[in-house]
Amino acid sequence: MELKHIPLFSLLDEDELAILAAQVEVRKFAARQRIYKIGDIGKNAFVVMSGTVQVTTVDSDHQEVVLHQPGHGEFFGFASMLEETPHQTNAMALNDVECVEIDRNDISVLLQKKPMAGMDLLTVIGRQFHATQELVRLRASRNANELIDEDETFGERIADKVAQFGGSWTFIIAFGITLSVYTAINVYLRGKAWDPYPFILLNLFLSMLAAIQAPVIMMSQNRQDSKDRVRSELDYEVNLRAETEIQAVSSRLNLLTDKIGDLDDLLRAVKQDGAQK
Repeated sequence: MELKHIPLFSLLDEDELAILAAQVEVRKFAARQRIYKIGDIGKNAFVVMSGTVQVTTVDSDHQEVVLHQPGHGEFFGFASMLEETPHQTNAMALNDVECVEIDRNDISVLLQKKPMAGMDLLTVIGRQFHATQELVRLRASRNANELIDEDETFGERIADKVAQFGGSWTFIIAFGITLSVYTAINVYLRGKAWDPYPFILLNLFLSMLAAIQAPVIMMSQNRQDSKDRVRSELDYEVNLRAETEIQAVSSRLNLLTDKIGDLDDLLRAVKQDGAQK
């Protein structure tokens, strides 16, 4: 078993790898086979050696949401395994998958025999946590306006310009001046006016302008609604991923803290026994 090529165990030395290899087991899953489901007791965690796994959850609207698709060297199910709580996600093999199966006892044996292995594991987990933070930062920095603008058409750009100009004081003032000059000229010309009172031609132009302007402005409003929807979806994805990763990292840190405390107590007991002898 080539544990050395798995990033999580890359910092372990040969002795530590040998101890771990004697504890863990290799599991194989066929394509579309479920590895665990929500509510299953989290006795084991998995590290992917080959293939791809899909980890999902169900949101408040009972829609399946993909949280992660771990590939070679990536792990999943650790939070539930460390806390010994039911899984809060579903895991399914997307294709033929080979995984290393790990439980709390495997890690406990490794830390008891090789205490410094805990620091190596913590270092790798810290690196992955930083990578997750960078991923969250990049996803959070995505601009909804830019995502919408990438696919906008020429007609949609025109609609935005029309809506922007039609809702400005420049348009209102210019339109008011135009109407005032138009009516004033026709009143002054009286019998020679081309559009005498009650300005039927002007009413026709205004009706035509309103008939064209209204749907164009609605097009722009629909685009704004799309931007708001994309922005809310991006915020939801970032919050969901951040919550999941923070919970996982917190669980691992708590476990390592407990193990270090146990080792400290063990060392104190050994020293006391030696002093008494």
